[in-house]
Amino acid sequence: MYCLVAGPLFGLNDYGEEVVRWKNLVLPAIALGIRPIAIIVQLTRSSMLDVLSQDYVRTAKAKGLSRRIVLFKHALRNAMNPVVTSVSGWFASLLAGAYFVEIIFDFKGLGYETVKALQNFDFPVVMGSVLFTACIFVGVNIFVDVIYGFLDPRISIRSN
Repeated sequence: MYCLVAGPLFGLNDYGEEVVRWKNLVLPAIALGIRPIAIIVQLTRSSMLDVLSQDYVRTAKAKGLSRRIVLFKHALRNAMNPVVTSVSGWFASLLAGAYFVEIIFDFKGLGYETVKALQNFDFPVVMGSVLFTACIFVGVNIFVDVIYGFLDPRISIRSN
């Protein structure tokens, strides 16, 4: 039987080599991702129900397009704008939650080092980790803007 045991992320195999223990990522992934996934699924469903009642979806069905094409090319593409916005907002809470998940599951990562630096009043390390996290947020927001350009043809990446 498969047992969900939290333990160190890295360990030694039979040959003395350091390997990643993937089974030890199951519980942290569930702890970090269960709430955002539930909200994203709920938002996607709500947005799809709104889009499926629009006139252009009804017109696409009347033209004889298959249900799959209507769902994926017409409905889902237009329903993804609020979902992408929500995911970009949830990313901040996921990254903040990752700091706590690293402490709880004893993973030696950026969050673990940041909390340890806060406890030791090592402010240069804290400033560096905050700067790194801020750069990740900026990168995610730029990526989301590019995704908006692909999802909605009315949004242009070029400036006028």
